[in-house]
Amino acid sequence: MHVVKQTSWLLLLIVIIISFRLFMVESNTRAKEEYNRIERAIVSEKIEVNGVRLYYEKTGVGKHKLLLLPGALGSTRTDFAPQIANLDKTHFTVIGWDPRGYGKSRPPDRDWPSDYFRRDVDDAAALMQKLGHKKYSLLGWSDGGITSLILAAKYPERIKKLVVWGANAYIKREEVPLFEGIRDIDTWSERMRAPFMALYGEDYFRNQWSRWIDAYCAYVTERDGDICKDDLKNIACPTLIVHGQKDPAIVQEHPDYLHAHIKGSRLINMPEGKHNLHLRYADEFNKMVTEFLLEDSTGDDEEKAKL
Repeated sequence: MHVVKQTSWLLLLIVIIISFRLFMVESNTRAKEEYNRIERAIVSEKIEVNGVRLYYEKTGVGKHKLLLLPGALGSTRTDFAPQIANLDKTHFTVIGWDPRGYGKSRPPDRDWPSDYFRRDVDDAAALMQKLGHKKYSLLGWSDGGITSLILAAKYPERIKKLVVWGANAYIKREEVPLFEGIRDIDTWSERMRAPFMALYGEDYFRNQWSRWIDAYCAYVTERDGDICKDDLKNIACPTLIVHGQKDPAIVQEHPDYLHAHIKGSRLINMPEGKHNLHLRYADEFNKMVTEFLLEDSTGDDEEKAKL
């Protein structure tokens, strides 16, 4: 009798354990499915910022907020597809935006005042403020890298970390012919032209690209080439500078200058990298950036900023 009762209790315990494990497996599966759904979702909309409607995309559920800043006439999707898709959404909330007159932030058409970089800075800062993000990191490519440098200098209390590549603080007179040489988009390869033509149509892209060349090269004629040299001393956040040593647009002198003038910055040279190194070597780039952004993580600085 004692053996029978003991056996019954043992069978009941086994049933309870199995039922509990099945419940936990089912609950965990549902939780993972829901988390994956949230992780994959991309929110996109246009919101009013500084008198214009700016387009942005947001994905991920991480506490560390990242703002992606595109290059000349670039957009979130043309410039950062591998980052939007593959940066770790559990660690990061990734926000891409199209500056005014770029991508889906039209109308208005893009115009080119002499301070267009600084206007983009104020637009980006106002966008993040409107989205409720008080502390965030910047990933800036090319023109977006220049915008990021100025933004980090102007609003140091808001920027957690900074990553730039294909960026420069000045343009030299002898570099102007390089940019004049790419003014005519008919000389580009079809692969280079296609994303811009699909985004803008030929007339808008052809006109705006030529106007960008004028505005960029005007830094030489109007400001002796200085874009943001004096801003660099005001950058206080940890900074990673990545340089593709086969970049035809940005020679080694430029990342070296940034590294020498941004206190505590780190420079990584990619021997085979070109201007679009984050697209060509996306996995390596994303891993490098993720490791840098997660170094010495001490919690959610955005939450601390609210206190």
